Amino acid sequence: SLCPVLHNQRPDMDKDYVGFATLPSQVHRKSVKKGFDFTLMVAGESGLGKSTLINSLFLTDLYKDRTVPDAQARIPQTLEIIKHAVDIEEKGVKVKLTVIDTPGFGDAVNNEECWQPITHYISCQFEQYFRDESGLDRKNIQDGRVHCCLYVLSPFGHGLRPLDIAFLHSIHDKVNIVPVIGKADCLTPTEVQQKKNKIRQELEENGINIYEFPECDSDEDEEFKAQDAEMKRSIPFAVIGSSQVVRELKDKVFRGRQYPWGTVEVENSAHCDFLKLRNMLIQTHMQDLKDVTHEIHYENYRAQCIQSLTRTGARDRSSRAKLSRQSATELPLLPLTAETEKLIREKDEELRRMQEMLQRMQEQMLQNQVEQSGNL
Repeated sequence: SLCPVLHNQRPDMDKDYVGFATLPSQVHRKSVKKGFDFTLMVAGESGLGKSTLINSLFLTDLYKDRTVPDAQARIPQTLEIIKHAVDIEEKGVKVKLTVIDTPGFGDAVNNEECWQPITHYISCQFEQYFRDESGLDRKNIQDGRVHCCLYVLSPFGHGLRPLDIAFLHSIHDKVNIVPVIGKADCLTPTEVQQKKNKIRQELEENGINIYEFPECDSDEDEEFKAQDAEMKRSIPFAVIGSSQVVRELKDKVFRGRQYPWGTVEVENSAHCDFLKLRNMLIQTHMQDLKDVTHEIHYENYRAQCIQSLTRTGARDRSSRAKLSRQSATELPLLPLTAETEKLIREKDEELRRMQEMLQRMQEQMLQNQVEQSGNL
């Protein structure tokens, strides 16, 4: 028979082999087949090279149709939220990359609360995911949550501006913030280090939480630990972006920027932190950014939503209990938003359907019992 043949072909050392060791490869195949998604938000004032940086990071051209308005055209402009989606494939692994751009941020004369559309967008993505997760069809949930916000800081000035502090304060408990110093080739190495120290100090003084690198596992190799420690020391990353290919020698071709006094190599760690930022975002910490978004930022939002719904339900039950002793006109109005009311109605409808289903099942069970007793 077939079974003895297979048994004889298996070496003696594998006779106790069950097959659990193949689970990682099963998960890997399923994940690769499904593909991955990552949403990156880029914020910062105009003219700091945000678009060039994104194109350099992902070796794509997301802004080929963009037109840059002149100063006069930007005067009445308000902040916009623009989504750029692109499918990237590398060695059979597909990533759906969504870049959220924020043109107009910080460009106005009066920038008071100009960040409100950004915080509203992040919260709306949490709300949409919460609705989808709470619905009946949970198989094809589209994850539009922002996994990381690259905040590009100006290389000029001393440390953070008041606008930077106010904006980072408004989003630091909603999204992973990775601060970046744009156009770092404007600064000398000494100035870069001084600016980094100043920014880190001001972030701590103002209680702003940025993305925190996880501790390395004890079984990681020494090279990875050294690379991780270097990344932590490099925050905020001082970067230079360029899509221009420079050919200095016959066999030396690289992406960089040419100046009268020399050439800057984008992917040279001695010139800037571009390579460290790309490695962190894509090679080493992309999944952790997604995990922190789901397990910390989204869970905080979800807990607040459930707490709010619970309080609303308790107040509603209390109000109904008072109807017999109090006129309806004397009852205080509950401060419910349209979104909250809609969510409560959906939940009530879902509970009603489940109760009807249980009732039908109980009736069916009773009918089966009657039929069985009749047969006996």
